[in-house]
Amino acid sequence: MAEAFVGTWNLKETKNFDDYMKALGVGYATRQVGSMTKPTTVISVEGDKVTLKTQSTFKNTEINFKLGEEFDETTADDRKVKSTVSIDGGKMVHIQKWDGKETSLVREVNGNALTLTLTLGDVVCTRSYVKAE
Repeated sequence: MAEAFVGTWNLKETKNFDDYMKALGVGYATRQVGSMTKPTTVISVEGDKVTLKTQSTFKNTEINFKLGEEFDETTADDRKVKSTVSIDGGKMVHIQKWDGKETSLVREVNGNALTLTLTLGDVVCTRSYVKAE
């Protein structure tokens, strides 16, 4: 089911990202850089392993995981989290937990568009990506 998400996705538009980063506790300078960065996300599947790479001029990250299995992740803003990624109703749901907190990163594909909805408490950010040709 993760195959629907395979491809290279370029960030096109973002809403409320600064507020989301602030809710995560990201410092001012990093938020300024993060708000200007237009990352590319590359998702691939090999067998039962999913690889999600995020590449930008600011920072590159890569996570490898099996759906439904908890794994350790160091986020782009350097949080050490316990993550689980699953497919639920056609959406890729990524839950990160750390220090008694929890955030969700939900990816949904519609044709050549991918919407990433980031939620932490009552703060919601949407990031719209378009599939690379």
